[in-house]
Amino acid sequence: MSSIYQINKGINKPIEFRGLYGQYIAYLAVGLVLLLLSFTLMYILGVPLVVVVPVIVLLGAALFLVVSRLSKRFGVHGLSKYFAKRGLPAYLKFSSRRVFTGLQVAQSNAERQRV
Repeated sequence: MSSIYQINKGINKPIEFRGLYGQYIAYLAVGLVLLLLSFTLMYILGVPLVVVVPVIVLLGAALFLVVSRLSKRFGVHGLSKYFAKRGLPAYLKFSSRRVFTGLQVAQSNAERQRV
């Protein structure tokens, strides 16, 4: 007896479009919109099309190349982890012990409230 319902096997998988994962699709979309706006701005300013079209095509190719490399290098969540790790300081330097004694007091107060 076969079931009527189809099983969705793609649950909890990241969104993928032609090898781009997750947020890289949004990066590409925003880049393409910016390219479109820059094309219209240059066209309105009177820059010749012989100059505008190659510039936009080269910038578009560079955009696709950079976004695809980022997607392949970092994966779905790797870019955000990379920037988070870069944001951590190499070391912490304190000139007094007051920070640590304040933490102990705060911790003991929190334990008193639980009980």
